[in-house]
Amino acid sequence: MPAIAATGDGYVAAAYLAFLFLVLSYLAIMAVKLSRIEREVVEIAELVESREASAGPARAKEPVA
Repeated sequence: MPAIAATGDGYVAAAYLAFLFLVLSYLAIMAVKLSRIEREVVEIAELVESREASAGPARAKEPVA
């Protein structure tokens, strides 16, 4: 048992597990943010489509600068 503690294998394994936990946490947070942004973009697109539909064909499309 002292040979394992002297080499530090347990600490290296713990460091890798901690790093893996951090990476997985980061990926989970980014996935939640991405899904929220995607929902908001779909909602905005639906609002724009409904606004264009209610404006009718009389409204000319203006170029976006």
